Amino acid sequence: MKRWLVMACAAGCLAQTNRLPQFRDVAREAGITQPVPNGGVVSKQFIIETTGSGVAFVDYDNDGRPDAFVLSGPGSPSRMYHNEGGGKFRESTSELGLTRQGWAQGVCAGDYDGDGFTDLLVTYWGQNSLYHNMGGKRFEDVAAKIGLAQDRVRYNSGCAFVDYDNDGKLDLFVANYLKFDFETTPKPGANPYCFYRGLSVNCGPRGLPFDRNLLYHNDGGNFRDVSDASGISKPNSNYALGVLTADFDGDGLTDIYVACDQTPSLLYMNKGDGTFSEEALIRGAGLDENGKALSGMGVTAADFAHDGIPSIFRTNFSDELETLYRNRGKGEFQDTSIEAGLGQNTRFVGWGCGFFDFDNDGWQDLLLVNGHAFPEVDKLKIDVHYRERAILYRNDHGHFVDVSEQAGPGITTPHSARGAALADVDDDGLVDVLVNNQGEAPSLLRQSGKTGNHWITVKLEGVKSNRSAIGARVLLTAGSLVQTAEVRSGGSYLSQSDLRLHFGLASAAKIDSLVIVWPGGAKQTESNMAVDRVVTIRER
Repeated sequence: MKRWLVMACAAGCLAQTNRLPQFRDVAREAGITQPVPNGGVVSKQFIIETTGSGVAFVDYDNDGRPDAFVLSGPGSPSRMYHNEGGGKFRESTSELGLTRQGWAQGVCAGDYDGDGFTDLLVTYWGQNSLYHNMGGKRFEDVAAKIGLAQDRVRYNSGCAFVDYDNDGKLDLFVANYLKFDFETTPKPGANPYCFYRGLSVNCGPRGLPFDRNLLYHNDGGNFRDVSDASGISKPNSNYALGVLTADFDGDGLTDIYVACDQTPSLLYMNKGDGTFSEEALIRGAGLDENGKALSGMGVTAADFAHDGIPSIFRTNFSDELETLYRNRGKGEFQDTSIEAGLGQNTRFVGWGCGFFDFDNDGWQDLLLVNGHAFPEVDKLKIDVHYRERAILYRNDHGHFVDVSEQAGPGITTPHSARGAALADVDDDGLVDVLVNNQGEAPSLLRQSGKTGNHWITVKLEGVKSNRSAIGARVLLTAGSLVQTAEVRSGGSYLSQSDLRLHFGLASAAKIDSLVIVWPGGAKQTESNMAVDRVVTIRER
């Protein structure tokens, strides 16, 4: 983009900052209060203490309100908070049977057995837990019973339910970060991979052994490991973290992108015959524009420029740019980070992220939460800190402008944040953010005021397709606005946002048409829909 165009856009956007909603952390008054332990506070001996955990918004009892699930490290169970309405949450962890403790990492949601209740996969350093939702009353860990038992300790990270063969049953993808154990992993300062800016810190990921990613096929009641047969386990030199699913090339098949740390990221293209081909490098989504592998953590996707196709955003480490891979069509990507306005915030370590339209103007804005990996960095007394503020970008017709400093204390208050998930928790048309913070209570970021724009939230229910409608694509037309979105499991950094789709509609007072492409290709059209409401659409 020409420099004068960038400057003109920035000036125009800054003139609009007085209309920005103010974000405020309301977690304590909402009842989400329990701190999240993640190992050492002033120093961390092992890398597993640094990667933190995800969060999820999931309506586990089908009362129409997204509940909040916060993963935790050892010494505390992962906690479920039931959405009571009116901005209040009540902890329901014990009554639901969610008592397991350990190094919880990631979470993804989907109704894997089609019984109408959303299930949860929680990844761990160790054995994963598949929590079968028992009618919204409790959860039962059935992982070992239905084919998800592991033959050794794994550092499982991101995950996603995905119907990769469009048979109506949700399969499961699980990323693995690296091979780790407390006995053999070197201590801080033991080798060149155990220093940061001259400080002795925990070792890795460089210098630690790689692991393979996993794919399980849902055979109808049981899962079968097809990692080798599908080609998913073939890449063997990547530190895999955040997982993103989408139909990137528009062939009706769900592909899988994995953000990788200090190694090229992965793009598994779905071949339609039960196999995947890893093509990140040849499609332009594995490295930055200079051919460098970055420290990818979180990942999200959206049609941010109204191209009709999903582009990829990835968070990285400090001294690296955030990465925006614009989809140029048919799953061919170009690093347009600088052109799009994302070339300034290089001092932050980014983790959870998400596109969402905070002002409901019909353009997907972008949030990322940050926090350094090493508490020791505060000793340096430089502009890099262990606790860092979030970054909020306003999308001005495809160009992003940093409005963080004008967006309220929920954005500017520093934390060592990790997972982040999005949902409109009270259906007021404004999207809220749940953040998992290292060593302290989570944050729940809520907006004050109204935008003056219209909106709609769409919940899809599959019939022939999987019940959660994961993989369904929506094309919405409202006046001059044409938007696309896709229902996804997983994403962000090891987290799960609300499975409902939220659209800002600007001044449009009705939706002219909403076209749903269900997994498998069946199309369904709804017309002349009212706005400013939540609507459920069932597959016909």
